[in-house]
Amino acid sequence: MSDMDVHSQIRDICLALPEVSEKPFGGHTAPSFRIRDKLFVMTSEDGLSMTFKAGPGVQEALVAEAPERFFVPKYVGSKGWVGARLDVDLDWEEMAELIEDGYRLIAPKRLANLLDRE
Repeated sequence: MSDMDVHSQIRDICLALPEVSEKPFGGHTAPSFRIRDKLFVMTSEDGLSMTFKAGPGVQEALVAEAPERFFVPKYVGSKGWVGARLDVDLDWEEMAELIEDGYRLIAPKRLANLLDRE
C-alpha cells in the first residue's frame, strides 16, 4: 500500500466517527484527528507511523504480541498511547477497531453511544 493509500485509510476510519475533525498537532503538518479538540490519532511527519489513544493494558499487549507492528511512542507512550508502524502489512479491520476504541476513550458518552447503534 502506498503512503497516500495508508493515510487515506486512516483518514477514512477516523472521519467516519461522529464529530471527528482533522487538524495537525502543534507545529506539525501531518494529519491528526480529534474529537472536540482532544487528540485520539496522530500520524508522524515522516509518514511511517501513527500513534493512537488506548486503554489500560492495550499498549503492553500489542507491543508484546506484535513488536514488528506496534511500539511504545516517545512523549505519549507513558500515557498508554500506542505506536503503529505504517510501513508494514496492517490488518485494517484491527486498526479500525483500535482507532474506534481510542475514540471511545475521549468522546462524550452521547457520541460514543452512537457507535453502538450502527
